[in-house]
Amino acid sequence: MTQPVVHLWRLLKWGRTLARHGALKGIERDPNTPAPVRRLARVARFGARVPAKPAYADAFQAIGPAAIKLGQTLATRPDLVGDEAAHDLLRLQDQLPPVPFATIAAAMEASMGRPPSHFFSSIEETPVGAASIAQVHRAVTTDGRTVAVKVLRPGVEDDFTRAIDTYQWAAAQVEGMSPEAARLRPRLTVENFRRWTLRELNFRREAASASELAEAMTAEPDFMVPQIDWQRSTAKVLTVEWVDGIKLSNRQALVEAGYDLPHLAQTLVRAFLRQAIAEGFFHADMHQGNLFALPGNKIAAIDFGIMGRIDRRARVWLAEILYGLITGNYKRVAEIHFEAGYVPSHHNVAEFATALRAVGEPMRGLPVKDMSIGMMLDGLFSITRDFDMVTQPHLLLLQKTMVMVEGVATSLDPDINLWDSAAPFVREWIRTELGPEAKIADRLIEDVQTLARLPELVRRIEARYPAPGGEPPAPPLKAIEVVRIGGGWRYALISMLSAAAGVAATFAVLR
Repeated sequence: MTQPVVHLWRLLKWGRTLARHGALKGIERDPNTPAPVRRLARVARFGARVPAKPAYADAFQAIGPAAIKLGQTLATRPDLVGDEAAHDLLRLQDQLPPVPFATIAAAMEASMGRPPSHFFSSIEETPVGAASIAQVHRAVTTDGRTVAVKVLRPGVEDDFTRAIDTYQWAAAQVEGMSPEAARLRPRLTVENFRRWTLRELNFRREAASASELAEAMTAEPDFMVPQIDWQRSTAKVLTVEWVDGIKLSNRQALVEAGYDLPHLAQTLVRAFLRQAIAEGFFHADMHQGNLFALPGNKIAAIDFGIMGRIDRRARVWLAEILYGLITGNYKRVAEIHFEAGYVPSHHNVAEFATALRAVGEPMRGLPVKDMSIGMMLDGLFSITRDFDMVTQPHLLLLQKTMVMVEGVATSLDPDINLWDSAAPFVREWIRTELGPEAKIADRLIEDVQTLARLPELVRRIEARYPAPGGEPPAPPLKAIEVVRIGGGWRYALISMLSAAAGVAATFAVLR
């Protein structure tokens, strides 16, 4: 078990790097920051040259791979790190210098059990991408297919384990320092980060996620998921179909190639809505570098290490919230928040509806160049403190992905209105899931399930109330009262424990 002094040393070392980039200013100035955290920030900053403008993303980049991933997680939490920091962290680029190919080849052989030449006729030694967790090489299989081979960086698992250990320790300390810190649930944020990271470090999980998403997206033929080469994939090596397209980040190349950019933007928005609302399973890292345009104005996605999942109940609430904001029905949106338990019941529904109106009304009917979902989320975060709303773990990734999708869509078509794009899909899904036909179907399913439970219910009744002449049920056990007469109750308790131990030993012998 790691000692607290080791955690403090790591935090001071990381804090020193944050201070040199001006990234501790917000912590020191925020009145809600617990005093011990503020003191630790001042110690870390002592003697450092602090720039006038904080560079949060650069600071996390300088600390290392685990910090990069943590920074990407914190970008979804403006309520926790502030609007300025969250916005800057969105530009974190998960890129590092590549590992020498000899090291990568050795790692492949150790994981696959045979030399890479047994599976691939050729592998390009220069990677096409090098990130904090893995790097990707283009290769040709022995049967002639061009593929992308993703290999886990050697030693990265130990680095992440050490860092996450300290993150969890620090979050636990902060959460106990004040009610406001407890409301923001930093331990839950770190726990989600830990689970997402463990999934990313297991490439079999990533392959399974890609396969599941491909099945879910059959209804969206313009959104493509590359096929997995299961025979050439392990927990540390992932081989997938090579995507030969243009990155959506290269707008000029897309224009020169004749792509219909507004159509691509609409395809992306619809694909995201189908994943998040209709399927409840979505690609949670849909930035421009992971999306490619293919011939026929199609979009292909890569990198399925971070996936989000929300159950049907949460999806119904999400769809109703989005549709309520789209149509201006703030009273219904407020009621949904109370029904879902997002807002404690001691608050007033009408007051919350008014607060939502203040967020949503200025943005309705405007093009995205004048308003955005990101702005809406910032507004929603600003009212969470007033209404004691706690963090909802199943919405963290969704919020981050919504901002990402919006950014990519508007880079393709600055005039796109996401409300208008989302409304038809959300309206149809609500009608399908919550309309009269759906209610009748749900009722029939519920009634059939009730009928199926009847035999078991009858058996339980018979067991509880046997026929005349049968053995009566045993009476409920009475609570044992501890008699406190001088010190005698101690001896009585010891005697009862000894007797219980004797009975347990007897049963152990008889078994």
